[in-house]
Amino acid sequence: MKKLSILFSFVLLFSCSAEAQLLKKAKGLLGGKGGFTKEEAADALKEAFIQGTGKGVDLLSQLDGYYGNPEIKIPIPPDAKNVESKLRAIGLGNEVDKAIESLNRAAEDAAVEAKDIFVAAIKGLTINDALNIVSGKQDAGTQFLKGQTTDDLTSKFSPIIKSSLDKVNATKYWSDVMTKYNKLPLVRKVETDLTAYVTQQAIDGLFVMIAKEELNIRQNPAARTSELLKKVFK
Repeated sequence: MKKLSILFSFVLLFSCSAEAQLLKKAKGLLGGKGGFTKEEAADALKEAFIQGTGKGVDLLSQLDGYYGNPEIKIPIPPDAKNVESKLRAIGLGNEVDKAIESLNRAAEDAAVEAKDIFVAAIKGLTINDALNIVSGKQDAGTQFLKGQTTDDLTSKFSPIIKSSLDKVNATKYWSDVMTKYNKLPLVRKVETDLTAYVTQQAIDGLFVMIAKEELNIRQNPAARTSELLKKVFK
């Protein structure tokens, strides 16, 4: 029971031992003596991450997934912050608020598409990848996924966000805001690639949430429940 508990901690990123100790434990504890194989142990790690990323994606793809979360809410683009302050100062804050809300709605529309991309990357984890994640930092799994999926996420998100920006009237709201701003005297015109900006912000927010779920997997035993985990770590 004690041995399985240590293994459970190891595979799910719950150990505080030094890297060399972790790798030494791995060689002994992932040897299949507890009625399961190395592959099953690696699969348990994969399943835990699939659960975590799935939960993160589900949270973001619902209404207010971005807009209602101050930690990842998408703001006015940095090069347009001056636009926001000037328009709010002349009583057009409502127009700015509508534009900000629409940017976040577009991100929420696109977020659901991340799940399949994450699952494909997680299923490709090797035992060596798992060991590197275990011996890495608290967000090692998140960083692995970031490296493996960012290009695919960008390609997948961009056209969806472009379409969604039109669907939720973001393009119109943004155009209205910029038209009003550009009519103000002595201001420098601002041109922002709205699709590229929202795509990047949506992906950044996604990884913020995935990192939180990874930490939850590390620290909360209740977050690690699945049929495979029960078999491997009973």
